[in-house]
Amino acid sequence: MVANWRWLNAQSGGAACGAAVKADGYGLGAREVVRQLAAAGCRDFFVATWAEAAALMPLPAGVALSVLHGVRPEDMAAATSLNARPVLNTSDQVRRWRAAGGGVCDVMIDTGINRLGLAPQDVAAGLLDGLQVDVLMSHLACADEDVEDNDRQRRAFLSLADSVPHRRLSLANSAGICLGADYAFDLTRPGVALYGGIPRAEATGHIRQVARPEAEILQRRLVPAGSSVGYNATWTAARDTEVAILNIGYADGILRGFSGTGHALAGEIALPFIGRVSMDLIAIDVTAAPDLREGDWVAIDYDLPRAAAASGLAQYELLTSLGDRFERVWMD
Repeated sequence: MVANWRWLNAQSGGAACGAAVKADGYGLGAREVVRQLAAAGCRDFFVATWAEAAALMPLPAGVALSVLHGVRPEDMAAATSLNARPVLNTSDQVRRWRAAGGGVCDVMIDTGINRLGLAPQDVAAGLLDGLQVDVLMSHLACADEDVEDNDRQRRAFLSLADSVPHRRLSLANSAGICLGADYAFDLTRPGVALYGGIPRAEATGHIRQVARPEAEILQRRLVPAGSSVGYNATWTAARDTEVAILNIGYADGILRGFSGTGHALAGEIALPFIGRVSMDLIAIDVTAAPDLREGDWVAIDYDLPRAAAASGLAQYELLTSLGDRFERVWMD
């Protein structure tokens, strides 16, 4: 993960490279993600909610945290007491923050994704006058594609920037960083690429796999030809087959889309999933691995582009679905 951040930082050129650590660090454990990346030099972090911000306190020295969902009425106590900045997204949030004293904040402008963000006409009309804006940001809708909308959003963002006093501009997510220097501005905000996702072809060969789920073999058994495995008998042995049952399933985030398409790995040996993924158990064909026994561990093939193709899930979903029953072990 640190190597991925360093590559993204280099691709960001003169811009600072931050890190999105929402959804518990994309499923990997946000506290440790922040600790590792702060030690590597990252200074700007982003979460979605104030509960996520509170869970990261106290922050490492010298880092800043922004809360992307802004401030609802029920967030004000946290927003005025925690060491984090709100990202203001609506006119009501701007008025609410100003009424509370109008401290340093970040602001999201909608330049075309039509998700969160202030309308450009409201910004141009002076909605933000008098606010202390640190990061003025927007979000690209189609950065993973080569479409004109990317440059249109970039130009729309630039056209508003001069009308809002700010310290830094930020537009690029993981895919946006790969679009080149014109999109970097002062601060980039990578997310999925930090954790092993390939946002665009330019990242292939540079972004490394981060999450490697492992599971223990609970039982090894011989399934005779003609017998089935798992719910609804969706797989039937064409020949006598050595089968191992793993202590992992869709409750852990290895979802049913992997049924019949996923693989476990014993070293370099690929061991196909057979039958349906169930809540706590997955069956794999271990005929090619005669030495595997009860109590041995195998890896789940979780190279994100490959696992996305096998499961039909997005790379983001694969990471954020990983459950609480994993022990998360960090390795250098």
